Amino acid sequence: MAYRIDKSSCIVCGACEPVCPVDCISVEDDGKRLIDEDACIDCGACAEVCPVQCISEV
Repeated sequence: MAYRIDKSSCIVCGACEPVCPVDCISVEDDGKRLIDEDACIDCGACAEVCPVQCISEV
């Protein structure tokens, strides 16, 4: 399993990126984050800090 960011709900706060222990969250051109699902270790740290709950398990 992995996590995914719902881009339509993302508020571009950046809270998820620094808590990822494997650095699998990148910034796209529009500032929104993208999770590399192949690199994600399913720890859920990003989902825990998201203030709008736009990160969920795939």
